Amino acid sequence: MEKGRLYIVGTPIGNLKDITLRAIETLKSVDVIACEDTRHTLGLLTHYEIRKPLVSYYKPKEREGAEKILSSLSEGKSVALVTDAGMPCISDPGSILVNEARERGYEVVSVPGPTAVTTAMALSGILEPVFVFIGFLPPKKKDKKELLSQYKNIKASLVFYCSPHDIKEDLKCFFETLGARRVSVVRELTKLYESVEEGVLGELEIEEARGEYVVIVHAPENIEKEKPSGSIEEQVEELIAGGLSKKDAIKQVAKNNGLPKDEVYKKFV
Repeated sequence: MEKGRLYIVGTPIGNLKDITLRAIETLKSVDVIACEDTRHTLGLLTHYEIRKPLVSYYKPKEREGAEKILSSLSEGKSVALVTDAGMPCISDPGSILVNEARERGYEVVSVPGPTAVTTAMALSGILEPVFVFIGFLPPKKKDKKELLSQYKNIKASLVFYCSPHDIKEDLKCFFETLGARRVSVVRELTKLYESVEEGVLGELEIEEARGEYVVIVHAPENIEKEKPSGSIEEQVEELIAGGLSKKDAIKQVAKNNGLPKDEVYKKFV
């Protein structure tokens, strides 16, 4: 019996025309399609005249859903995994299934499609080449701030997904934790009311929250480095105790404190 194969298929994030020919061919060829919301996926399949059995695979019951799909693969069936929008596994279900399928020896094939994060970055025209994709924030404010604080001093733009129910609170949390940085708020990508709002955290406000959002918090323009603690002498002695030579310890302390090497050296002559 031929071994089952799992396809990870990217689907449109809004406009139904944003689907690849390969994705359509794959969805037409597989035995089963696993999806988050069968009603949502049925709309896409109907549009392209695709009729296939659907199985539900969503976040709260990802492990249980994975077992059902793995069972189909064990029977030699081919399965396509899709989400409501974009690529599976990117802030959407899929990672558990992909890992389990690989561990059990099934071939996993990626059929790329659009993702909101890269689409939003391109649309915003942001100049910084480096960004960190974080996705959705945790529901509790304490956990939001704890997560954000880890990225506060990174010289990179931070990209988030926000629901219309959370966008106002999330923007407030970004400002309180990250400060008054530039921000791009991208809404309803590829849909009729697609828009980009530019502003500064703490000033930009969303009057009426509608649709899904991608928020790009620009990289900090100036990052203040944390100054080493202790006197110059103590810092040098600590590094020597840690195994550095006197020469290397002086060089490192000078660098850490933004001082000329000779100035630090004079203290130990």
